[in-house]
Amino acid sequence: MQGERSASGTLWLNPGQEATFGRGTESRPVDFPLVHPEVSRLAGAVTAVQDFWLLTNHSHDATLVVENPEGGGEFVKVAPGRAAAPIPFEFARVVLPVAVGQCAFLVFAPQHSFVDRDRPREGEPTLSMFSLDETAKYFLVLVALCEPRLRDCASTVIPTVPQILDRIGATDLTRAGVNFHIDYLARTKLRVRHDGEAGKADWQRASLVSIALRFDLVREEHLKLLDG
Repeated sequence: MQGERSASGTLWLNPGQEATFGRGTESRPVDFPLVHPEVSRLAGAVTAVQDFWLLTNHSHDATLVVENPEGGGEFVKVAPGRAAAPIPFEFARVVLPVAVGQCAFLVFAPQHSFVDRDRPREGEPTLSMFSLDETAKYFLVLVALCEPRLRDCASTVIPTVPQILDRIGATDLTRAGVNFHIDYLARTKLRVRHDGEAGKADWQRASLVSIALRFDLVREEHLKLLDG
């Protein structure tokens, strides 16, 4: 979870864990505080499941809207009092109704499972080591990171965050958003580890490029996404 109007920044949940959100009180704080004055003290809760997530609306009269920022305008409404509504989006924006300004936060759910097309008739299915959605913004960031090496295998250039932002040309992404996608890829998708020899940001970007190209997660054919 990442807040657009939150004082807590980013909150990570493992399967089975729950995080409440709202304004909270001193005696009953919430896990993910939202600072907007029109938000309920306890507005709702997000529960992480193995390959999706649940949203509970604790409000008596406010409907929560869950948008898919990377889709074709898809959204889900969660009515007041609705408990544990399943949300199918891997990347979602939860919007709380307010009269002044905007109050929303982002949810990334990386553990989506996919059908094993080569599944044998017997035995356990094959697990996917890296689950990447090629239509997602984080994948576009990964392609931009790999572009110099894809165009010239001898290149040692690792694009900076401003260069990635300029290359993608997305009007809805900021430098903070690109940094979040890089951290999301490093922590969750490709699970890179710090070797302690370089700065965190430089090391993360270099390791992501190395893994993505080593396992053909990003290929030359994906460059057309940057030109699209």
